[in-house]
Amino acid sequence: MTSIERDRIVVSSPAPTFDIEAPSPRAIMRRRAMTHPGFLFGATIMLATVLIAVFAPLLTPYDPFAQDLSQRLIPPVWAVKGSWAHIFGTDGMGRDYLTRLMYGARISLTIGFGAATIAGIIGTSLGLIGGYFGGKVDAVVMYLVNVKLALPGILVALSLIEVFGGSVFSVTLILGVLFWDRFVVVTRSVTQQTRVADYVTAAEAVGASRARIILGEVLPNVLNHIIVIASLEMAVAILVEAALSFLGLGIRPPTPSWGLMISEGRNFMFFQPYLVAVPGIAIFVLVIAINMLGDGIRDITAPEGRN
Repeated sequence: MTSIERDRIVVSSPAPTFDIEAPSPRAIMRRRAMTHPGFLFGATIMLATVLIAVFAPLLTPYDPFAQDLSQRLIPPVWAVKGSWAHIFGTDGMGRDYLTRLMYGARISLTIGFGAATIAGIIGTSLGLIGGYFGGKVDAVVMYLVNVKLALPGILVALSLIEVFGGSVFSVTLILGVLFWDRFVVVTRSVTQQTRVADYVTAAEAVGASRARIILGEVLPNVLNHIIVIASLEMAVAILVEAALSFLGLGIRPPTPSWGLMISEGRNFMFFQPYLVAVPGIAIFVLVIAINMLGDGIRDITAPEGRN
């Protein structure tokens, strides 16, 4: 090799490599959560409602059951004769309205969460069983769903509450037993799609039990959909409880329920509209927040990261 050829040889060095660590799934979900406006709004309202419901005795000096007819129908603070002693005024029995609103949040959250939990356990179990096993098992599950859909839920709830009473426990149990069909339909559909996935086939090939496959492989992949349905059912339970209490067949007085507060205030709504507007707005905001929170959780936990 001549000197000229040696000078023409170009010694190439390997290109520098940079070790970039991919973000973890938890970091990705955290980033999605902090940039999701619906989730942030729903989580803020829900957190504030839960804190108000839990710490209501510390936030107000009044008893939600104490009546004082000398203080009845005091207008709210923004009215002409309003007083800061009763920010939202008082009702027809002289009870502080803000206090009853705070304690009413306990009733709404308890019934909404409890009914959604009961319905979720029943519906998710039936949906997983029917979607995974198929055949006659699935036919029995769908028969139960069709029977449930043929029943008018509100009328059945009215009848059962009239029989078993309007306590918080009975209303929660009745609503949970009556509104599980959405869980079945959604869970069954997603389970049928997940049933033929490669990781389920691999688990079956290595001899995993059916219970292990359903709980460990199928259930985690349908949780996103269950969360959305649970948020919807929680909002529906709160609305149904308010409707039943408004009709006088739900929570019994003097228990502070938002629906019952609207029912008691309708006799004064033309002269004291706040008696209906305040609990109505509270129900509206809470239901919207629950739905936005559920949709946000679905988007945050979805593998494709929907916006």
